[in-house]
Amino acid sequence: MSGWRLIDARWTNDLNAICGWALRPSTERPRLRSEREGLPYIALEDGFLRSLDLGLRGEPPLSLLIDDVGVHYAAAEPSALERLLASDGWETPELTARAGTGIKRLIESRVSKYNIAPDLPTSGGPDLPPPGYVLVLDQTRGDASITYGGATPDSFAQMLAAARDENPGARILVKTHPDVVAGLKRGHFHPSSLNGAELCGLDVSPWTLVDGAEKVYAVTSQMGFEALLAGKPVRLFGAPFYAGWGVTEDSGPADLYAVRRTRHRSVTELFAAAYLLYPTYYDPFTDQLTDFETTLEHLALRRRREAENSARAHCVGVTLWKQGVARRFLGSARRAPVFHRTAEAAVRAAAEEPGGGRVVAWSSRVADEAAELSETANAPFYRMEDGFLRSVGLGQALRLPASLAIDAAGVYYDPRRPSDLERLIAADDYTPDELTRAAKLRARIVDQALTKYMLPDAAATAPCVVATQGRTPVLVVGQVEDDASILTGTTNLRTNADLLAAARAALPEAWLIYKPHPDVAAGYRHGALLSEVEMLADQILSDAPAPALIDAVEEVWTLTSLMGFEALIRAKRVVCCGWPFYAGWGLTEDRAAPPPPLPGAESLASRRLGARTAPPDIDILVAAAYLRYPRYLDPITGLPCEAETILDRLAARDPRTGRHPNPMIRAFASVRAGVFAVLGPSVRAKKGG
Repeated sequence: MSGWRLIDARWTNDLNAICGWALRPSTERPRLRSEREGLPYIALEDGFLRSLDLGLRGEPPLSLLIDDVGVHYAAAEPSALERLLASDGWETPELTARAGTGIKRLIESRVSKYNIAPDLPTSGGPDLPPPGYVLVLDQTRGDASITYGGATPDSFAQMLAAARDENPGARILVKTHPDVVAGLKRGHFHPSSLNGAELCGLDVSPWTLVDGAEKVYAVTSQMGFEALLAGKPVRLFGAPFYAGWGVTEDSGPADLYAVRRTRHRSVTELFAAAYLLYPTYYDPFTDQLTDFETTLEHLALRRRREAENSARAHCVGVTLWKQGVARRFLGSARRAPVFHRTAEAAVRAAAEEPGGGRVVAWSSRVADEAAELSETANAPFYRMEDGFLRSVGLGQALRLPASLAIDAAGVYYDPRRPSDLERLIAADDYTPDELTRAAKLRARIVDQALTKYMLPDAAATAPCVVATQGRTPVLVVGQVEDDASILTGTTNLRTNADLLAAARAALPEAWLIYKPHPDVAAGYRHGALLSEVEMLADQILSDAPAPALIDAVEEVWTLTSLMGFEALIRAKRVVCCGWPFYAGWGLTEDRAAPPPPLPGAESLASRRLGARTAPPDIDILVAAAYLRYPRYLDPITGLPCEAETILDRLAARDPRTGRHPNPMIRAFASVRAGVFAVLGPSVRAKKGG
């Protein structure tokens, strides 16, 4: 993607350059060959934002340093990074502003080269001292940056001695390298060599330690540069790329670079060169090159998911065919979820989990029982449900979800108790950038005719032509009548027949279009209308795609369907005869009596519109429902992602979005669909539909 075609250099002389992994011993012969044949040697190295987990555990990098001049950590010779820093003309105001924003966001998001380690409170605790210590950075033995940075193992002993001598009475904390913490390599310090200093072998984010440090000592560690970004004074005993530019106290071999590094560079300029201009970044979702900001946000998201999944999930009510995808949503690099057959087993295992576990129940199955048992056992409890951008194809066709909601308070479709989504909508902390992002997402949903379940063919985007005979077109949305949202979110009207009759009574002159739920139309679930009830509709359209139908009408009637929210997104009038998550905020016409709250819960009115000073803007609902509430998992890469990536997959109708990886389950789903097509109820268009 960077313009090179890679081939095995051992079997050909038809080369423009020779490439190797930086200055590893295995590259000695290729480098000699490049000199002999007069070819450039292109040195590869991991970028400064690499990955979630360690490279030694096999995780591929998201950034590479592709250098045809030298290697950034080899101080005796120039590199492309050093030449950039020594040159003029690239320090534009736009780049400087971008660098300042990048530093701020990097620190806020706690992203570093490796990002598997968690944060700890900076106020200190049983393992971490309170702020005010001196931080000394160890590295792995034999690391090339030490040798080529003009340092030796003795440099580490000198560094520790200087830290003690220059900070009498201070607490000295020696940070162990992550590869050493993981047991994959050796460091330079052991308890007998510390002489009063403390060895910090915590598996913790480097930013946690930098935050509490008064001063930082390093040889060639990248963490020393991160300390500079955080505004800490840094003293060096080697010659890393950031030495010699006037921002560090240099006690290393300055003679290696002194004749070349003659300029004074600010920390912001060093960051702009090293993080914005020098690396090449890769986006796994688009399979294209990208930039620092995109890579940073991806790693920040993965850090958040890792933190959210740090306590092992003990799951109950998750069907066998969904367990694989639930494992990826709920697991971390350290802890995989465990699936149990009963709520009792899940709660018991969570309560006995070393370090604490959590119970996660599929919301429509054994959630209430599991919640009661979890409360008794004092185990954290979550309900899990599909998100609002789900798959290409139906869940009843065993298509896997690309989004799940993990709710600690309740679940979005049950208005009898609070939910995390309800609280997100009531929140008053949305930034202008977040609302701008929500508006763009809403526009994409409308423009690209996207919905929760996408039809797998191009007909899904075709417009829906409705012959209304001059009458106002109104859409009545059918649902699965034993769906949990109907059972918990309706009062006086509870069936599709009730809804259609109410719409006809209120709008006797309207052209009523009834759309059965896809699972009902396919025969999977309950909710088919009797023929005499069908007569209340002027048109029944089973196969018309939801976005096209919404576009073709002026008003939508629903009990609790998500189609009502998709109609709000498209600026349609929406009448709710039940209480979905988007009702009760002043954006819909709400005709049903609110369901009574469960014991201990506030009333629905006080939790929704009563919780805000004014009705929320539609983009607040979009930001809450699509950006903050669900988790997304890219079905192509298997990585956590943002909503926009799933929009891309749905818009492309990528068949892998929901496709089960197990061919046996796919075959079973195909046979099952055929059986239901033959035996299930048939709902057909009439009166010209």
